[in-house]
Amino acid sequence: MALKIGIVGLPNAGKSTIFNALTKAAAEVANYPFCTIEPNVGVVPGPDHRVKKVFEIYRPPKATPATVEFVDIAGLVKGSSKGEGLGNQFLSRIREVDALLHIVRCFEDPNVAHVSGEVDPQRDIEVVNTELCIKDLETLENRVKKLEKNAKAGDKAARAALGICEKASALLQDSTPIRKRSWSREDRAILEEIQFLTDKPVLYGANVHEMDLPSGGPLADRVREIAKADGAKVAVICGKVEAEVMELSDDEAKAYLQEFGLKESSLDHLIRLSYELLGLVTFLTVNQNEVRAWTVKKGTKAPQAAGVVHTDFERGFIRAEVMCFSDLEKYGSQQAVKEKGLYRVEGKEYDVSDGDIIYFRFNV
Repeated sequence: MALKIGIVGLPNAGKSTIFNALTKAAAEVANYPFCTIEPNVGVVPGPDHRVKKVFEIYRPPKATPATVEFVDIAGLVKGSSKGEGLGNQFLSRIREVDALLHIVRCFEDPNVAHVSGEVDPQRDIEVVNTELCIKDLETLENRVKKLEKNAKAGDKAARAALGICEKASALLQDSTPIRKRSWSREDRAILEEIQFLTDKPVLYGANVHEMDLPSGGPLADRVREIAKADGAKVAVICGKVEAEVMELSDDEAKAYLQEFGLKESSLDHLIRLSYELLGLVTFLTVNQNEVRAWTVKKGTKAPQAAGVVHTDFERGFIRAEVMCFSDLEKYGSQQAVKEKGLYRVEGKEYDVSDGDIIYFRFNV
């Protein structure tokens, strides 16, 4: 699976600038609302040094890292849920992503207009959340009508689902995202069918002035307070600095980032936080043709991980031969790992771990 992240926020929050820096794309950036007319999409390799290291050891013709897809969605404004600005077509785009990167403006700049006239992270976050809640209420109303019809016909599952919908409605009417409540596994199954926008996991991106790096300053601190209450994490980003980094070589970029007290690029940091947010792990496969990284949910069993590589692998799964990347890196070869007794055989109940290098045995 490829991680798919939708970038949302108010107009002129810096979304397109950050999208360009993350993806080295060329989305239009301008000082007016709704510069993004069609959502821009960029696919980037994940920041995983393990692929490069395994490639150096095995030397196959090809190395393929896991990828992350960023979708730059047009700026939301008050009334977007009712069609204001660019409205519903862009809210519908949010349904397609795994998580949201909510860019919040945390910098003052008289040359870049703010859609509300002044910078206020809390108000800006509330505007976006409220519009998503209103859209979810509309979705919920449509679903409730169908459930009520089925419940009257004696459908017990529909009656149970209506109870969950009532709880969800109470949250949304209070402009509270669905994700902020704890739900049982049974409840969550119903919620996932409805595909609420506010049920998407959120990572906040505090877009700050370069002088406020690396911590982000007081405006970023306000975002952290809101994120803590939301059970979310915050990445401090400076769109301007990241745009400049985009033009540099790897060595130059590293040195430039160090000037601002940054150990890694925003791309690397964002992807790491996104993997944590969604509970994802990466395993690797290697053969004579390719080293490749694959992304699965934490807790995925070996046969299901094999199915990500190829459906035949899952159907005919026999066993998984596994070694840890850290062991391969330490001892330098698969043979050396075997000699140390660290190359192991796992069965159908094995939970794939981050950094596993796996060879799947299967029946054709």
